[in-house]
Amino acid sequence: MRSPSPDLTTRARIRDAALELFGAQGFSATTVRAIADRADVSAALVIHHFGSKEELRAACDAVIVDEIMGRKSATLADMGSQADLSATMRGWLADMDTFRPSFDYLARMIIDGGEAGQALFDALVDRTEAMIAEGVAAGAMNTPSDLRTTAVVVASYGVMPLLLERHIGRVMGGDGLTLDIVRRLTVPMLEIYTHGLYADDTALAAATAALEGVLDTSRGPHSDKGAGDPNQDPDPPE
Repeated sequence: MRSPSPDLTTRARIRDAALELFGAQGFSATTVRAIADRADVSAALVIHHFGSKEELRAACDAVIVDEIMGRKSATLADMGSQADLSATMRGWLADMDTFRPSFDYLARMIIDGGEAGQALFDALVDRTEAMIAEGVAAGAMNTPSDLRTTAVVVASYGVMPLLLERHIGRVMGGDGLTLDIVRRLTVPMLEIYTHGLYADDTALAAATAALEGVLDTSRGPHSDKGAGDPNQDPDPPE
């Protein structure tokens, strides 16, 4: 959980306690009383500040979107200086324990699939789309063929390690998203984004042609049903 601060407001202390408990055990299983106990306040004070548990969850949603997407915006801002970018990334890795409740909360909300989780994912995609558009305008990113879909892919990849944390940790010889595993994931992820994976555009060209229904009909049996028709006769009449 975040380190307590002597000047942390009561409202922020309640929100952080709720964020930790919602992430660890889910919204339905977390009571207002449990949140109050964790924040060392009364249940009445929780309701006084937030009105209801649902409003408290909305406040947690907002802070998670700002934390996660704010980091991606920082990456874009630091693109001009490799030293600044490296320093920022080292700072994030060093804060893994501090921000672990935030990661757990994000994973929980996405997995739950309720309205709050849907709104949170939508917000992540919207902010990612804006980040890519800004990157393209700044000359730091290539122009995608489909901006919205690219934003969906990037946002999904961003939350994937959170959803598959145990599996990733297991195959990489660790226990969940440890600091060492996050460090190992960082450079390969940026290599894919920066240089790509394929050495040429063969796969891209083939996929594009297939999706457009432009298939190579120069070899194999011919059909009178047209290229790209999935119901072509494999043995057409002469």
